[in-house]
Amino acid sequence: MPENETEQELLFFNGINGDSGSYDIPPMSGEELASFIKGESPPENLNELRFRHDQATKSSFGVAEGVDSKRLASAGWGIIFATDADPAVKEALGDLLKHREGQAEDLFKVYEGADGFRPEDDKSKFLARHGAGPGPADPQKVPYYLLIAGSPEQIPYRFQTQLDVQYATGRIHFETVEEYAHYARSVVEAESKPLRVPRQATFFGVANANDRATQLSAEQLIEPMATSLGSEVPDWNFESITGDEATKVQLARLLGGDQTPALLFSASHGMSFPMNSKRQLPHQGALLCQDWPGPQKWTGEIPQKFYFAGDDLDEQTDLKGLIAFFFACYGAGTPAFDEFAKQAFKDRSAIAPRAFLAQLPAKMLGRPKGGALAIIGHVERAWGYSFLWPKAGRQTEVFESTLKRLMSGYPVGAAVEYLNERYAELSTVLSDQLEEVEFGKLVDPYALAGLWTANNDARGYAIIGDPAVRLPVAQEGQDMEEEPTVTVTTTSSLETTTGDEGAVPFEAENKGEAAVWSAIQPVAEAELKRITVVTFVAADMQAVDEGKPVAISELDLDGDLETILAEEILNQETSSSDQDVLTMHQAMVREAIQARLAYLELLAKEENGLE
Repeated sequence: MPENETEQELLFFNGINGDSGSYDIPPMSGEELASFIKGESPPENLNELRFRHDQATKSSFGVAEGVDSKRLASAGWGIIFATDADPAVKEALGDLLKHREGQAEDLFKVYEGADGFRPEDDKSKFLARHGAGPGPADPQKVPYYLLIAGSPEQIPYRFQTQLDVQYATGRIHFETVEEYAHYARSVVEAESKPLRVPRQATFFGVANANDRATQLSAEQLIEPMATSLGSEVPDWNFESITGDEATKVQLARLLGGDQTPALLFSASHGMSFPMNSKRQLPHQGALLCQDWPGPQKWTGEIPQKFYFAGDDLDEQTDLKGLIAFFFACYGAGTPAFDEFAKQAFKDRSAIAPRAFLAQLPAKMLGRPKGGALAIIGHVERAWGYSFLWPKAGRQTEVFESTLKRLMSGYPVGAAVEYLNERYAELSTVLSDQLEEVEFGKLVDPYALAGLWTANNDARGYAIIGDPAVRLPVAQEGQDMEEEPTVTVTTTSSLETTTGDEGAVPFEAENKGEAAVWSAIQPVAEAELKRITVVTFVAADMQAVDEGKPVAISELDLDGDLETILAEEILNQETSSSDQDVLTMHQAMVREAIQARLAYLELLAKEENGLE
């Protein structure tokens, strides 16, 4: 809690308005917040939340007794489309659906067309139509893992929140059909190839100057969790990046750069923009970094150089294998109407032209080079005091338990059951408390404020991504494994010349004879889809291992070709021998393509019994 008497009387909330530079919700006293809270109605699914809380005390955790949430053949997997969904989306997800069907077997379901989500559906209507009712999830009726494929306009956030009380629910929605296909490929490759990422967890905590909300999250959430988990999970590496180090440049290193971990937890302000702002749809929920000087030194519009948004990721960003947890307002998405203003801060008016997914997690999942597997974030606001209750101290156990489950190999949907249980418990307690207040009981306004913010915080978490994904990390003592390839090598010699007067042949250093080694790595197994050609230049054939790669080309079977050249090759002032190297590299790429086509043709003939 704040140390001086003035700050003790105020509650500070997460969320910054990017157009004005002011707080999305201004600081207020516990008495002010409590007066708003007392007018709140209980949640519409209160009875179900009470049942969930009662069941959780008996160690039910969402699934029926005897169901193994780590095995899809036991827990089941299903995907929910809107009745009017674009058929191209299902087609783009074909690889993922085939993969999940093989895992879930008879417990695999596709809800589409008349069986899909209908405009008049809520959770109860949808489940009843498919033979399921209240209580623990029974995969024989409806699978435990459910992926919603569609926008929150087609399938509302409220349906997802209600469904998540019983089921492990996630959502994907992309602007293009290609992004659906990219995400499907990322998930299938992470689970079907022996590619393992290091057991690295990184905690990123912004603590802006004169900003109590981010200082609290850095001091009372990020640093304690990193310390606690570091001692409790010794087979993982942990890093804490807080304060002045938590810059946008540093975050870029964690999101596809050279420091990308397997698991990333960040706490910061999430950017908020008014409905008429051109930045709302692309930048709402972007992560405000340490670059922001704070509310006293910066009082105007907040530029993008201070925050990390979805369009800060480029086409080459590779987030393969990453699961992230964003503690930030609107970090997962934004509803069309203010969810927490029924009786509170303002009229429940429209805050966006439509409900939408935050573009940072969406763009992270849909990367063409390799997308993240899932992001846990907030729909609507995140409430900082959820982890630091007045007079109760720090409350980080539910966050730590969620992360420990992820690190121990649980699917993300099963890991966040701790958050769902917390929502059920707090909603039950809060509703009872408000009922007593209605009948005249006096309560501590700060205790009530802490209970209310914690409840609303727990309610807002959502999984963006397939809830059945898990961290593809190496097990303890297991070596990291690279993507499998079959290597075919060819060698040739290149006669170098001095070229134009004054020019020096690249890597030859006027030594005359140089050796060029091209290592072609075509994927020779049917399930391997990438061809890689690397060209090295070395002083002689015995020095191949010391040679320098000057050109790398990667070709996917869908036709995407990427070539990376050394700067020297691009320098027009170097000798013509550089062009000779490039010409040879291009020839080897063509040869690799022809060899791959011939190999696939041979396989096709063998499979069909042709000569």
